Amino acid sequence: MAKEYDLIVLGTGGAGYRVARRCSEAGWRVAAIDNGLFGGTCDNIGCIPKKVLVGAAEAADLNRRFNELGIVTKADTDWQKLVEFKRIFVQKVPDETKAGLTQAGVEIYGGSPRFVSENQVEINGQTLVSKFFHIAVGAKPAKLQFVGSELLITSDRFLDLNELPAQIIFIGGGYVSFELAHVAARFGASVTILHTDDRPLPVFDPDGVKTLIAASQAAGIKVELSATAEDVAKNGDKFIVTAGGKNYEADLVVHGAGRLPAIDGLNLEVANVNYEKRGVIVNEYLQSVSNPSVYAGGDAAASGPPLSPVARLHGTIVADNLLGQKTKQPNYSSTPSVVFTVPPLARVGLLESEAKEKGLDIRVHTEDISGWFDAKRTNLKSAMSKVIIDNKTDKVLGAHLIGNHAEDLINIFGLAIEAGLTVQQIQAPIYSFPTPSDDIRFMV
Repeated sequence: MAKEYDLIVLGTGGAGYRVARRCSEAGWRVAAIDNGLFGGTCDNIGCIPKKVLVGAAEAADLNRRFNELGIVTKADTDWQKLVEFKRIFVQKVPDETKAGLTQAGVEIYGGSPRFVSENQVEINGQTLVSKFFHIAVGAKPAKLQFVGSELLITSDRFLDLNELPAQIIFIGGGYVSFELAHVAARFGASVTILHTDDRPLPVFDPDGVKTLIAASQAAGIKVELSATAEDVAKNGDKFIVTAGGKNYEADLVVHGAGRLPAIDGLNLEVANVNYEKRGVIVNEYLQSVSNPSVYAGGDAAASGPPLSPVARLHGTIVADNLLGQKTKQPNYSSTPSVVFTVPPLARVGLLESEAKEKGLDIRVHTEDISGWFDAKRTNLKSAMSKVIIDNKTDKVLGAHLIGNHAEDLINIFGLAIEAGLTVQQIQAPIYSFPTPSDDIRFMV
């Protein structure tokens, strides 16, 4: 006999956890299903553990830069201790997630669900019926088509390596490849990134990406462009990657060629849920356009950028709407995005090309900030800023940064875009000095 619920949530990460808890606390009968680590990608195998590793890479690189000046001696690094430290942050996440859901009265299931009708899912041979469903299953590495792709490891396995191989190749020039390459290089690995065309990180400003490539090369990372992976083969203890007509040798090959919504096994056609490559097609309330009993959020929804803060926001929106508050999605124009490399690359708002395509009357303020005080005092040689300003309103339309604290400074530009601040209003406050925030007055 099928078990009945008011709501079934598929996925327990940022977009799913709070929906399940809030609805259960409101008196609903709620079930939560996860086919991976409870707590989602970000907390278990994504942004949280990655940032722990990046923090150590930043410290190692800062030591290297001061060592160049003769100020400090070169520090030794210990990859195994770093991974052990990282595990402190993630090892309790699944159990704590389950406990939080259970305490809120949510019934939890582990396994791979699939729809068997518009209001039923099957999990581990059991049928569950519900009035509403929320799809928050996140994303997974895109399936690669070349021969030998099964020999690659994914980023989650990389984050848990007990030993760091001497030679590593990352396939694809996206967030994952650049971030993990910068970590591996700072801990002594010889690293190569193979990217299929001449434009890695295409959602970021091209001048910022060029600066990042220069910083990557200075760290010893080889960035090979127009190098499409064609074949991966094992030769003894080594892997041979054929890309762009050349052969590359490595001890480990890592999949960094993008992620797609993890919805392909849900049998969405049976549930009358329309979807596309970016995920479930939803309206402004994150409700399926084809089945009003289904909601979707985070990386599983074809709406908003695939970022952890957006997933958490989607969870709030879906919970509000299920509980009758009718909350709409926001304008994502002030949502920042960061590549956590060393130094970090960040953007918010429009690219220069996007502003021009819209026919906007703009001015572009570009600065090489590697000679500014904050970069020079840390011996950072790759840093720049580009700010796009509307000539008619004098408001910031977009900002693109690479350098010290870019991941934090970009939030100030995001606030400026959200609040509609003019250049004069940005420059008006007295900022603490000397700080990177004070430099913003000169970036605009």
